[in-house]
Amino acid sequence: MKSLTVGGATIDTIAIIASDRIERMSMLNADSAFLLLKEGSKTEATEVSTHTGGGAVNTAVSMARLGLDTSALVKLGKDARAEMVLARLMAEGISTRWAVRDGRAPTGASVMVSSHERNAAVFTFRGANTLLKAEDLKDEAFAVDLVHVASLSNESADLFPDIIGKAKAAGAFVTANPGPRQLAARGRAFEACVGKIDILSINRSEAEVMLPSLIARFGEGGPAIEGTSLPRLAERGLNGGGFHMTLRAFVTAVSSLGPRYLLLTDGTEGAYVSSKDDLMFCPPLKVQVAGTAGAGDAFTSTFGTFIASGSKPDMAVRAATVNAASVVSYIDTQTGLLPRAEVEKRVAARAAEMPVQRWALGDSRARSEKKSA
Repeated sequence: MKSLTVGGATIDTIAIIASDRIERMSMLNADSAFLLLKEGSKTEATEVSTHTGGGAVNTAVSMARLGLDTSALVKLGKDARAEMVLARLMAEGISTRWAVRDGRAPTGASVMVSSHERNAAVFTFRGANTLLKAEDLKDEAFAVDLVHVASLSNESADLFPDIIGKAKAAGAFVTANPGPRQLAARGRAFEACVGKIDILSINRSEAEVMLPSLIARFGEGGPAIEGTSLPRLAERGLNGGGFHMTLRAFVTAVSSLGPRYLLLTDGTEGAYVSSKDDLMFCPPLKVQVAGTAGAGDAFTSTFGTFIASGSKPDMAVRAATVNAASVVSYIDTQTGLLPRAEVEKRVAARAAEMPVQRWALGDSRARSEKKSA
């Protein structure tokens, strides 16, 4: 099975700071916390390390380890950072045929500061990632079974409809994880082609960015999911831009736009998968978290790979949960990515820790599935 990933490539510098070396401030009325850096002073780090990252690179490494014949379509500068990205892709057996060098900007980079809860604060320089052009999208690149489109920005984001169109025209199974700026600034272009996407993957923050446009079409509020001991998001719904929408109303609205599956992740609160008639929830696995960066890429790429290769959604979401849990056990975005055999082994061993709840979208009452898929 062949796959192509399209999107960002970066070099990530990660600084790990002991909790007693940096202050952390949590908001009482919001799900936000801040690391406080003292201006004009040095902060001792436990470790500073450098890794490859970026949505297209992370998902390419994930799919390659899951057994797919993978290539990556990325835009790189003409610099040492680009050489590091290319070397990493080749080391993982990923084709670099579609990687494009552009001297107009350096290769993308980021700096992550990780402390306290290990949910790193990230400084991002997008660089050459913003410079994809129509001529970079070769038809031959899309002659694969699975195309994943990671988050895009600036000029590259303008090509999102073209990328989705080329993938679907080639007959590929299409998965996409658009970023919040794509959903906000280019919402109309996104909605115009979302019906061509087989799996749309977003996190809770990205879902809340979509609320104003969805509410304009489908209305605010909506029917709730009934039951006791509901997962947090199922109980409270989504809030963004001064608007509120129940989870059931949100997934119904998005599904009506055409994607086969909506994958909605909520960090340490678990993940939801919806189709036209069904909504399911899988709780997260409990692990020692070293860093949260890359968990979403692991989740999306694993779910997409399993679905595209014929697995049922309950197996796919458990597999994605296992791989994401492995990734957050390491500080970087790729060390924890697992081969398919190991994913399946861990799903079988820990299925009881991942009981899947289901709701028929025509019926708000929940039912639990105990079998291990």
